Amino acid sequence: MNSEGGSGRGQAELQNPVTRKKGARKKLLLFMAFFLLALLFTLAAGSSQEADKNFIELKIKGKKIKVEVVRTEPEKAQGLMFREKLGKDDGMIFVYEKEEYLSFWMKNTRIPLSIAFLDRNGKIVDIQDMVPFSLQTHVSAFPAQYALEVNQGWFKQNKISVGDVVKLPANFEILSKNPP
Repeated sequence: MNSEGGSGRGQAELQNPVTRKKGARKKLLLFMAFFLLALLFTLAAGSSQEADKNFIELKIKGKKIKVEVVRTEPEKAQGLMFREKLGKDDGMIFVYEKEEYLSFWMKNTRIPLSIAFLDRNGKIVDIQDMVPFSLQTHVSAFPAQYALEVNQGWFKQNKISVGDVVKLPANFEILSKNPP
């Protein structure tokens, strides 16, 4: 017996390099398992946030564009702020209850954007280019019920201009008022 009342076996195991390696291996495996679980939870949270978003496809002069629909005040306030990129044929459509003069700025928005203001029938009444991080307000030239943000130059590249009509899905009014 040793002075602590034990057999001394514990100290011999601690000094044994094989036992130490097994203990280190167990700790490493536990750490890796914990790390993988944390990674899985993070990925699942991100994909559920993506799933919560409402995407639709719009058509303008035969050109398709996938847009995220935003309708609540918090969604509108966030818009495309803090996003790093926007897909080539992607955008965001802001939905308002009625036609009114709409106002946008680019605070905390990294991506150069073009914005089209649409009346209640989807007719483009104004198009403006916006500069990243600018606090300049961009007010629609005419009352609009929707605002469509895309990568800067997208409308020009696709020969889309004021007077063209964005084909909204048949159920768009229902989608815009009742999130999925």
